[in-house]
Amino acid sequence: MNTVEINTWPFNEKSLKSINNKESYLNYPVIYLLKDQKEAYIGETVAFKNRMRAHLKTKERQKLDEMHLIHYEEFNRSATFHLETKLINYFLGDQKYKLQNKSQTVNNISHNYFNKKFYDRDIFKEIWERLVDQGIVNNEQHVIENRDVFKLSPFKELSVEQLELKEKVIEICEQNIFRTEEDKSFLFLIQGEAGTGKSVVLSSIFNSIQELSSDVTSHLCGSENYLVVNHDEMLKTYKSIASKLKFLKAKNFDRPTPLINRLKKSGEKADIILVDEGHLLLTRPDTYNNFTDNNQLEELMKLAEIVVVVYDESQVLKLKSFWKEAILEALLHQSDYEKYELKNQFRMRANEEVIEWIDHFKNKKISPIPNDKEYELTIFDSLQKMHKAIIEKNNDGGLSRVVSTFDYLHKKDGGIYYITEDKGNYKIPWNITDGKYTWAEKDSTIEEAGSIYTIQGFDLNYVGVILGPSITYDKHSDCLVIKPENYKDVGAFAGIEGIENVKQAKEKIILNSMNVLMKRGIKGLYIYASDEVLREKLLELQSASLKK
Repeated sequence: MNTVEINTWPFNEKSLKSINNKESYLNYPVIYLLKDQKEAYIGETVAFKNRMRAHLKTKERQKLDEMHLIHYEEFNRSATFHLETKLINYFLGDQKYKLQNKSQTVNNISHNYFNKKFYDRDIFKEIWERLVDQGIVNNEQHVIENRDVFKLSPFKELSVEQLELKEKVIEICEQNIFRTEEDKSFLFLIQGEAGTGKSVVLSSIFNSIQELSSDVTSHLCGSENYLVVNHDEMLKTYKSIASKLKFLKAKNFDRPTPLINRLKKSGEKADIILVDEGHLLLTRPDTYNNFTDNNQLEELMKLAEIVVVVYDESQVLKLKSFWKEAILEALLHQSDYEKYELKNQFRMRANEEVIEWIDHFKNKKISPIPNDKEYELTIFDSLQKMHKAIIEKNNDGGLSRVVSTFDYLHKKDGGIYYITEDKGNYKIPWNITDGKYTWAEKDSTIEEAGSIYTIQGFDLNYVGVILGPSITYDKHSDCLVIKPENYKDVGAFAGIEGIENVKQAKEKIILNSMNVLMKRGIKGLYIYASDEVLREKLLELQSASLKK
C-alpha cells in the first residue's frame, strides 16, 4: 500500500542541488512546508525545485531554514490544493507557528473531486500523525478541532454561499473606499440564524481585506480597518488568531465602545469596520460601559466609510441592545446599503426536524421529539445525570459542557455561585472566567456551568442545557410560560426606556438566550428542565418518541 512520505532538508540552494533529479516527486503534485522555530509557510506545487528557488528569492521566506516535502504516489492537483488549505487551518489551530500564508481566493478555492473523502480523512490523518511524530507540530487532530481559533480560522474552506458573500463584500469595499465627505456611509447587513457561519465568513473577509490593505495594486491599499465585537470571549479568539497570522494585528480588533471613543477623541475616521455579533450592539446609552450616545451602529457608521455587520434578531440578549425593526430600517435608509442572508446551517449535524423542534420551542410550542441517527437529543430527569453524561462525552471527544439560562444568582465579584437542582441534592458552580482563554477550552470548566456570555458564538460537541425557573410549562395552553421575575440577569433588563411592551421584550430576551444555548451542540443537545411540569412533559414526549 502506498504511504505518505515526508522528506526534510535545510532550506538552501545547496540542498536543492543535492536532490537527485530523477526523483519522481520533482515534477509531480506535492505539498511542502517551509519553517524555522517561529514561522512557517505551507504550499503545494508540481515543480518542487523551481518553487523552492522562487521562495529563496523572497525576502520573507529567506529567514526560514527548513523545507519539508510531503508526497504520496496517488496525489493529484485537486488533492494537494485541498490538503494544503487544510494544513494551513490545522497549523493555525496548533498555534506553534506564525503563518506567512495569504488567504485563498475565489480562483483556487477547493472543490469536489474523485475520492475527496479518502484524501480528506485518511491521507490527511496520516500526514498529521507524521508531523506530530517528527515534532513539527505539537497537538493531535482532535485537540485542534476543539479549539475556537481553528473553528474561526480565516482559511476555512467556504461554502458556495459563503464564498459568494465574501466576494460581494470585498467588491463593495473596493468600490466604495473613495467616498467623499458628502457621501453617505455604506452599510452591508449580513443576516443569519445561529450556526449559519456568519463569524467564519466575517473572519475570512477581514483577513483578505487586511491583506489587500498591504497590496500596492489594490484599491484598499493603505486602508485603516477594524473588526469589532461586543463579546469578550470572542474578542480573545480573534486576537489569538491575529497573533499567528502575518496580515492581522491585535490592535485592529476591539469592542465597539473603546473604538468609538478612541476615534472620536483623535478625530480620525476608519475606512472599513466589520461588526461581528451585531445583535450585541447597544441601542441606547450605557454610562456603566462608557457609551454615552444613542446607538452604537449609528456611531460606527459616522466613523467609517463602510460598515459590514452580521446580525441575528434571535440573539439579542439585553434590553439595551433591543432592536426595533423600525430603528434598523431607519439606519439602513440613512446610508447606501445592501443585505445578504445566510441560510444554511453548518454547526449542528442535525436533520431539519431537530432544528424545527428547537425553533418551535423558542416560539413556546412543544412538539413531539424527533429522532435523528446523526444527532442526539436527550431529556434528563436530573441535573446530576445530565452532568455525568456530559462528562462522559467530554472524556470521549472533548469540548462538551453544561450551560444554563441565567436563572440562578451569579455575580462578578470573584465569589463562587452555584446552580442548585434535584431538590437541593445536586449543585454545579457557575463559570469562572479567565483573562486569557475562552471558557470552554479550559479543561477545568467541565465541572462548571457556562452562561450565555461565555458560550455565545462558539461551538460545543455536546451541550447540556439547564432550563432554569424562568422557563415553565402550562398544561392547559400546552405551551411554555416565561417568567421574567425568575431571571437573575439584572443587566439584561436594564434600559427599558422607549420600549413599548416591556414584558414582551423581557420574554423575548429569555427565549433568545435559551435558543442560543440550545444551538451550541454540533453532535448533540441534552436538556434538563428545572420546572417539574415542563420536565415531566418533555420526558413524556421522549418516552413516546422512543416507542416509535
